[in-house]
Amino acid sequence: MMTNLFSTFDPSTSMVFSMNWISTYIGIIMIPMSFWLLPNRINVLMINIMSKLHEEFKLLLGVTNKGATLMMITLFTFIIFNNAMGLLPYVFTSSSHLVFTMTLALPLWLSIMLFGWINNTNHMFTHLVPTGTPTILMPFMVLIETISNLIRPGSLAVRLTANMIAGHLLMSLLGNTSISVNNMLIPIIMSIQVLLMIFETAVAMIQAYVFSVLSTLYTSEV
Repeated sequence: MMTNLFSTFDPSTSMVFSMNWISTYIGIIMIPMSFWLLPNRINVLMINIMSKLHEEFKLLLGVTNKGATLMMITLFTFIIFNNAMGLLPYVFTSSSHLVFTMTLALPLWLSIMLFGWINNTNHMFTHLVPTGTPTILMPFMVLIETISNLIRPGSLAVRLTANMIAGHLLMSLLGNTSISVNNMLIPIIMSIQVLLMIFETAVAMIQAYVFSVLSTLYTSEV
């Protein structure tokens, strides 16, 4: 029984170790080897998606960042896998927690910043002041750009978490209220649940794409 509205997303199943987080990687373990070895439809679909993402990320990163597209494609695949796992009934949605999203965003942003400031220090300094900025506004632009850089990992993490938790919360609210409503309203609630499920599937794919694209854009700046 839920003690509050957000207890559905409670990651704790025991005082020692929470078994819910196993859903983050249990699907990868359970995928049969035939999906990896044989040229089946799932494999062909994944190759086509990765090829399209590689072409798009390569345009954003430029020719000087060879191999970085592999990291972004892996990030996209990992996030969309966890988002899709969260759509299954009674499966823990790990991407709806900040501890998961911040673990992805913070090390990625920190490594990008360290690489940029160590190897391209002059470029990073010039990036703090956009071209054509009046002299009197330069100190304010440096402050604004610095704050903008500092909040990037938080915005990445909160965006993914908020979008994943919002739809799940609405679906859980409708599911809990359907117990006590009139029987005439149950078909309407079920239709809304189906539409929400389709919407959440689209959100799961879009948010994985947005997270990886924004990470690619941040990488291209250094």
